[in-house]
Amino acid sequence: MRRRLAFLALLALALCSAAAAELPDPALDPPAAKGAGAQTAVFAGGCFWGVQAVFQHLNGVISATSGYSGGAAASARYDIVSGGRSGHAEAVRVVYDPARISYGQLLKVFFAVAHDPTQLNRQGPDHGTQYRSAIFTTGPEQERVARSYVAQLDRAGTYPARIVTAIGPLIAFYPAEDYHQDYLRLHPDQPYIVINDLPKLAELKRRYPGLYRASN
Repeated sequence: MRRRLAFLALLALALCSAAAAELPDPALDPPAAKGAGAQTAVFAGGCFWGVQAVFQHLNGVISATSGYSGGAAASARYDIVSGGRSGHAEAVRVVYDPARISYGQLLKVFFAVAHDPTQLNRQGPDHGTQYRSAIFTTGPEQERVARSYVAQLDRAGTYPARIVTAIGPLIAFYPAEDYHQDYLRLHPDQPYIVINDLPKLAELKRRYPGLYRASN
């Protein structure tokens, strides 16, 4: 079983590397803000296990929390969200130090490593609106930077298809249940993690060694 999982993980990594687009830096990006204090960004890109792990392994990220955004408080439960009718997306709240990593750099990793922004209402084996690609912005500056970067990537023809990532203001973020937090770290041998998410960390380390940190 372990040999089979190892083979599938290597295959997934090879496919991920082959399909990965080389992304430019965002043309519009807030400058480093020393002394500004921690800031928050919220991203949705399929199952939150892997997205959380990717951001946890970035220098400058203080915390990454799996949760739900886009729907009402009453429906922010996994048993409801997993049905695909709650309005929520599985999302990750990223708290980061803008003096060490910019919002634009977070966006670059989100688009290059964390998920495929050309897939509509799905990521890999997961289907449904809860797995949609979305950026929930916390203010006008984040929205300007996010929209500018999507337009930049589309103009450059970075992907073979257009980016379908939805961009809109963050209304609320609801942390997911405890058993969803730090899932990759706690379950590194789980087959879904081995096949779908560990290759993302390997790709992050390969492509952006200056941003990668080994411990989350």
